[in-house]
Amino acid sequence: MNSEQPPIIIIGAGMAGLACANWLHRAGRPVLVLEAADGVGGRVRTDLTSEGFRLDRGFQILLTDYPEARRVFDYGALQLKTYRSGAVVRLPNGRETTLENPLRAPLAAPAALASPIGTLPDKLLLARLALEQLAQSPEALLALPHPETTLQFLRRYGWSEQIITSFFRPFFGGVYLDRDLRTASNFFRFVFQQFTKGEAAVPALGIQQLPEQLAARLPTGTVRLNTAVAAVLDAGRTVQLASGETLTAAATVLATDGPAAARLGGLGSLALPTPAHPVAHATTCTYFATGGPAPGHGHRLLHLNAQPGALAHNVAFPAEVSPAAAPPGQHLVSVSTHGAHGLAEAELTARLQRELAAWFGPVASTWRHLRTYQIDQALPAYAPNQPVQQELRLGNTLWRCGDWVAYPSLNAALGTGRQVAQRLLAELTD
Repeated sequence: MNSEQPPIIIIGAGMAGLACANWLHRAGRPVLVLEAADGVGGRVRTDLTSEGFRLDRGFQILLTDYPEARRVFDYGALQLKTYRSGAVVRLPNGRETTLENPLRAPLAAPAALASPIGTLPDKLLLARLALEQLAQSPEALLALPHPETTLQFLRRYGWSEQIITSFFRPFFGGVYLDRDLRTASNFFRFVFQQFTKGEAAVPALGIQQLPEQLAARLPTGTVRLNTAVAAVLDAGRTVQLASGETLTAAATVLATDGPAAARLGGLGSLALPTPAHPVAHATTCTYFATGGPAPGHGHRLLHLNAQPGALAHNVAFPAEVSPAAAPPGQHLVSVSTHGAHGLAEAELTARLQRELAAWFGPVASTWRHLRTYQIDQALPAYAPNQPVQQELRLGNTLWRCGDWVAYPSLNAALGTGRQVAQRLLAELTD
């Protein structure tokens, strides 16, 4: 390798950019990652409060069977902590029931069959779909024709409106951040398989341990934080920083979100194509602190709210899964609200506490508000007939990666980063 060759510059130290940088570094290519924020991870960040709470910016989990995650992460070093496979569901009538995955917990099968969520035919259809998905590879599921939404697929497959309302909307609405289930059906089948085969986990010290692990494998100085990019020029050969500094690149990889990539291209000499469906789903994550007994009774299950019109869509108790999420003697409550709600933080917090008190009892009114994260570009939308992956190459020396050019998941972010790196390695010569 010629030590004088300019680096491949990656704009954005999110999961896609860090994955791309890792694959390039493994092959001996010089690489420079520019990140405008004060830490790596993009949307995958964790804040440590002065009291010792670890707050992920939005409720996030790692599905351990993701093919791309298994390629790049050292799960042992992450000390993964897992949620149980299932959920506690608050039904539209206010009753609460527990539904566990009988494929992962065979002893729970009788309770699953007796659960008021869905009819017996509904539950047999769940088992049928699980077996169908297990027989196919993740790549084959993503490649399936997808002219219909998830909701259309569920109805065509034969599930009743009762189980769609009580289970699919709250559970997969949380995965998509969209309770209308407008996401394409091939992604539903892929995610259904991932939940069936793998586990929902979090690193012991918070979700940001994922990007931190990737960043730690790069040479010192590879990632420049607090470094905003003003423009990409010369079809990717030149990167101009907001500070006025100009950098020369062997190639440039846009590993930002879609709107940021379009802005960078608009400022430069190259007009970038935008995603086929650039709309992103929003989410708001509100954290509360509580002392005393564990609010979720130590069951490590996600709580879903199937009641219409609710703002508390799903609730998790992270410190029950990973004790490091809260200081000793306290617990953490994570409440997710999907989509736009139009409320100021104080009003949202007050309304959530009223809902939580009706759900978990009067003790919820004593829970102390810690922080609210409103994330507008939380997850790219993925509509029927949208390409499972758009073109990654924008020019001879300009590329892009991220889940916004594929389907909305960590797997897509990591995978597009790897693909860009491999194609660059195949094309660039010393």
